[in-house]
Amino acid sequence: MSRTKAYAFAISGAALWGLTGLFVQFLYDYGFTPWQVVAIRAIFSGLLIVSYLSIFNPSYLKINLRDLPFFIGTGIISIVFFNWCFFTVIDETSISLAVVLLYTGPFFVTLLSRFLFKEWLTKRKVAALFVTIAGCAFTVGLLPSFNTSVSGFAIITGIGSGFFYALYSIFGKYVSRKYHSLTITAWSFICASTLMLPAGGLLPQAGLFLDLRVLFFAAGLALIPTVLAYIFYTIGLTYIESSRASILSTIEPVVALFVGFAVFGDQLGGWQMAGAALVLSSIFLVSEKKRISSSRGL
Repeated sequence: MSRTKAYAFAISGAALWGLTGLFVQFLYDYGFTPWQVVAIRAIFSGLLIVSYLSIFNPSYLKINLRDLPFFIGTGIISIVFFNWCFFTVIDETSISLAVVLLYTGPFFVTLLSRFLFKEWLTKRKVAALFVTIAGCAFTVGLLPSFNTSVSGFAIITGIGSGFFYALYSIFGKYVSRKYHSLTITAWSFICASTLMLPAGGLLPQAGLFLDLRVLFFAAGLALIPTVLAYIFYTIGLTYIESSRASILSTIEPVVALFVGFAVFGDQLGGWQMAGAALVLSSIFLVSEKKRISSSRGL
């Protein structure tokens, strides 16, 4: 595959991730709670990706049961709680603010990797940490005037989304050398859906799935910004460096911000836009030139 096509696949996958809030917001309109939307994404995505691999690459579904705790980490501790935090901030504030706070993830990956994997804190990484903190402070209104209309709960939950998002890379690192990225994703969703089937609270809302529009948005959330996005991004990642792919993935928050503005009328002031720009620029700072292993939390 040519590099141009590989870039196109990676960019397309990241752009599809940016559409997540579009489907989530419409599901809210039908009365679903953030926790229930997490259940919808986990269960529908698990069904789709397991079905896909069963048909095209069944060998990717084989794992050593000793590694199951790591998939519980990526699936339940990361995916379930990252999505709940992310969806809650969308419900409490806006898609635009939620996606900016979500991108504190690289900050936590950098810190956790230093303590768990003894990775060095380079000057670029330290600069990225400070830029991320400053960007978030501007985005939520703590800077420059310490005047914010965003609740403390929303800020903490938004930062929590970045923390749990980062844990996907941390848990995934332990199994990334043993399994294909699609195997990690599939088993992460198998674990997530195993929890959310009984705990997702969808049974009282089961009648809503008889509405074709609800079924469309539920299946769309699983297919477009989850399974299809990840497959596209993984195809691109196969042919280009992980550091380049991580930079290309910054199209995700750009698309999410555009959806927030164009579809839902989100508004960010000048200082908030500056904060968003700082958070995004930190990704360029933290990207190393050497090839690294990359996993993406959905």
